[in-house]
Amino acid sequence: MKDTALTDVHRQLGARIGGFAGYNMPIQYEGINIEHETVRKGVGVFDVSHMGEIIIKGPEALSFIQQVTTNDASKLVDGKIQYSCLTNDMGGIVDDLLVYRLDATTYMLVVNASNIEKDLSWMKLKNTFNTEIDNISCSISLLAVQGPMALATLQKLTTVNLSEIPYYGFRIATLGGVSNVIISNTGYTGAGGFELYFPNEDAATLWHYIFDAGTQFGIKPIGLGARDTLRLEMGYCLYGNDIDDATSPLEAGLGWITKFVKTFTADDLLERQKAGGLSRKLVGFEMMEKSIPRHNHKIYSANKVPIGKVTSGTQSPSLKKAIGLGYIDSDFAWEDSTIFIKIRDKMCAAKICRLPFIKTQIR
Repeated sequence: MKDTALTDVHRQLGARIGGFAGYNMPIQYEGINIEHETVRKGVGVFDVSHMGEIIIKGPEALSFIQQVTTNDASKLVDGKIQYSCLTNDMGGIVDDLLVYRLDATTYMLVVNASNIEKDLSWMKLKNTFNTEIDNISCSISLLAVQGPMALATLQKLTTVNLSEIPYYGFRIATLGGVSNVIISNTGYTGAGGFELYFPNEDAATLWHYIFDAGTQFGIKPIGLGARDTLRLEMGYCLYGNDIDDATSPLEAGLGWITKFVKTFTADDLLERQKAGGLSRKLVGFEMMEKSIPRHNHKIYSANKVPIGKVTSGTQSPSLKKAIGLGYIDSDFAWEDSTIFIKIRDKMCAAKICRLPFIKTQIR
């Protein structure tokens, strides 16, 4: 198992450390519910340095990205970010990712930790362009400072006006005395905030600066456990649970990042899938009983016919009820309709609902 540049700091803070995507990562500190509430109402810091960063560079960098990703990267300008995904030859999702345009010939892809090597192999296989692919993941640390007080916390550490960075935009600036930090207005919590990319050697210094700046706002370190409950309340997909090589972006509700204005891997298959109608869809549901759905629990229709399975489920700290995501037959994917989740041999009622599960104010 690998350590991040901050693993020793997490141990000193009493974090429960667990293995995740080949790294020793903090799963929780005080507890998932407390940490979840800290992010929803104040400010928390996630160490997500296990994520992958891959530089795509060269005169044909954009052409390459257009070919391997589903979204239309030609819409990007310097300082803008795009959510997208890589598709395989069958239209499945190799990975979902962020595309950062650093300049006209240089892009940074931020990929899931468990998929770094798979993504690299796939992209190298598809690279018939005048383009370099450079994996810089091992040298980069990534902190996600999330919550309504994230901006006020980080503003103390930089002269850049953070309120002027648009959603899915970024600036490269000095923060806490560390130069060339990528300050990105993105997130995986729905609570607002920023993600910070910088060299490993600056990790401990910047961590302490951020916590000093956030003391008045009750800043706390947050583990991956609360990250999962926060993202699920927003209906955000988790690779390996809700999306994978066998799910298409259309089935996963990601048609909005699947642009048929260009050619990309398996675009013809996906266009036919769209025209012919989807046989299954990813839906969100709220439990109507006190039972918690889990990954791979079977889903049944009102007349107890099997129609799908759960991909993610948890007890929502904000809603005080259990929620989940799952793929079901499209004929049954109607908002407000009742479905049943088989939990410990009991059929537990749930209601299909619109995503996200909670409404937030994202700047």
